[in-house]
Amino acid sequence: MDELRSQCEGIILSYRLGRKTQYPKEILVKVLQVEIPETGQMIGWNIAWPSKDPKIRGRIMGLHGRKGTLRARFSKSVPGQALGSTVKIYK
Repeated sequence: MDELRSQCEGIILSYRLGRKTQYPKEILVKVLQVEIPETGQMIGWNIAWPSKDPKIRGRIMGLHGRKGTLRARFSKSVPGQALGSTVKIYK
Protein backbone atom coordinates (compact mmCIF):
# COMPACT_ATOMS: atom_id res chain seq x y z
CA MET A 1 0.00 0.00 0.00
CA ASP A 2 1.34 3.43 -0.89
CA GLU A 3 2.26 5.95 1.76
CA LEU A 4 -0.46 8.57 2.22
CA ARG A 5 0.48 12.14 1.51
CA SER A 6 0.35 14.54 4.44
CA GLN A 7 -2.05 16.83 2.57
CA CYS A 8 -4.85 16.33 0.02
CA GLU A 9 -8.15 17.87 -1.11
CA GLY A 10 -11.77 16.83 -0.87
CA ILE A 11 -15.22 17.99 -1.92
CA ILE A 12 -18.05 18.77 0.51
CA LEU A 13 -21.03 16.62 -0.41
CA SER A 14 -23.65 17.62 2.18
CA TYR A 15 -24.40 18.12 5.83
CA ARG A 16 -24.89 15.09 8.04
CA LEU A 17 -28.63 14.56 8.10
CA GLY A 18 -30.96 12.96 10.61
CA ARG A 19 -34.56 11.99 10.13
CA LYS A 20 -35.95 15.38 11.10
CA THR A 21 -32.86 17.53 11.51
CA GLN A 22 -29.60 18.52 9.88
CA TYR A 23 -26.29 19.06 11.61
CA PRO A 24 -24.56 22.15 10.11
CA LYS A 25 -21.33 21.53 12.07
CA GLU A 26 -20.91 18.05 10.57
CA ILE A 27 -20.36 17.42 6.87
CA LEU A 28 -19.70 14.55 4.49
CA VAL A 29 -16.53 14.80 2.40
CA LYS A 30 -15.42 12.87 -0.69
CA VAL A 31 -11.61 12.68 -0.80
CA LEU A 32 -9.95 13.23 -4.19
CA GLN A 33 -7.02 11.15 -5.50
CA VAL A 34 -7.02 8.66 -2.60
CA GLU A 35 -8.04 5.00 -2.84
CA ILE A 36 -11.14 3.91 -0.91
CA PRO A 37 -9.37 1.56 1.58
CA GLU A 38 -6.85 4.28 2.48
CA THR A 39 -9.47 6.81 3.60
CA GLY A 40 -9.85 4.95 6.91
CA GLN A 41 -6.31 6.01 7.81
CA MET A 42 -7.35 9.68 7.62
CA ILE A 43 -9.47 9.56 10.79
CA GLY A 44 -8.12 12.17 13.20
CA TRP A 45 -6.65 14.41 10.48
CA ASN A 46 -7.49 18.11 10.34
CA ILE A 47 -9.73 19.75 7.74
CA ALA A 48 -10.07 23.40 6.70
CA TRP A 49 -12.55 25.36 4.56
CA PRO A 50 -12.00 27.11 2.14
CA SER A 51 -8.90 25.38 0.84
CA LYS A 52 -7.07 28.58 -0.23
CA ASP A 53 -7.54 30.81 2.84
CA PRO A 54 -8.88 28.65 5.73
CA LYS A 55 -11.45 30.32 7.99
CA ILE A 56 -13.23 27.33 9.54
CA ARG A 57 -11.28 24.35 10.85
CA GLY A 58 -12.35 20.91 11.95
CA ARG A 59 -11.37 17.28 12.34
CA ILE A 60 -12.17 14.02 10.52
CA MET A 61 -14.37 11.97 12.87
CA GLY A 62 -14.99 8.74 10.95
CA LEU A 63 -16.18 6.99 7.84
CA HIS A 64 -19.64 7.26 6.30
CA GLY A 65 -20.59 4.13 4.40
CA ARG A 66 -18.27 1.87 2.41
CA LYS A 67 -17.34 4.07 -0.54
CA GLY A 68 -14.66 6.24 1.05
CA THR A 69 -16.81 9.14 2.27
CA LEU A 70 -15.63 10.80 5.48
CA ARG A 71 -17.51 12.52 8.31
CA ALA A 72 -15.96 15.76 9.57
CA ARG A 73 -16.92 18.00 12.50
CA PHE A 74 -16.12 21.72 12.39
CA SER A 75 -15.74 24.21 15.23
CA LYS A 76 -18.36 26.54 13.69
CA SER A 77 -21.22 25.68 11.38
CA VAL A 78 -20.35 25.57 7.70
CA PRO A 79 -22.36 27.95 5.46
CA GLY A 80 -24.55 26.66 2.65
CA GLN A 81 -22.22 28.20 0.03
CA ALA A 82 -19.61 25.62 1.06
CA LEU A 83 -21.59 22.68 -0.36
CA GLY A 84 -19.79 21.47 -3.48
CA SER A 85 -16.60 23.42 -2.75
CA THR A 86 -13.15 22.06 -1.94
CA VAL A 87 -11.58 21.59 1.47
CA LYS A 88 -7.98 20.99 2.52
CA ILE A 89 -7.27 17.79 4.50
CA TYR A 90 -3.94 17.66 6.34
CA LYS A 91 -2.21 15.92 9.26
